[in-house]
Amino acid sequence: MNVETMKKRASSKRSRVSANELRTNRESKGRTASDQMRAHYQFDYTKARPNRFASRLAGSGAVAVVLDADVAKVFTSSELVNSFLRSAIEAMPAVEKPKKRRAS
Repeated sequence: MNVETMKKRASSKRSRVSANELRTNRESKGRTASDQMRAHYQFDYTKARPNRFASRLAGSGAVAVVLDADVAKVFTSSELVNSFLRSAIEAMPAVEKPKKRRAS
């Protein structure tokens, strides 16, 4: 196969982009995400699927928490987070609960 044949095959496989699409892409670069958001989205809930992770959390009393990136680098698993938090709780001074007054 010669070089010309290879060039023709490569150029025929490239996707064609119109000038209007290029202009639209250039104009939208300065916009923020909120400029491009629609006022309303129509979702098809008939195509929704159940949460496959819900059974893991149901009834266990677990709470989902989002960690910041710098914290997630240190705590790579839930076991590490839980063990650290338990040790921090043990190290905290005991707080006395105020006595409830009886209504007279």
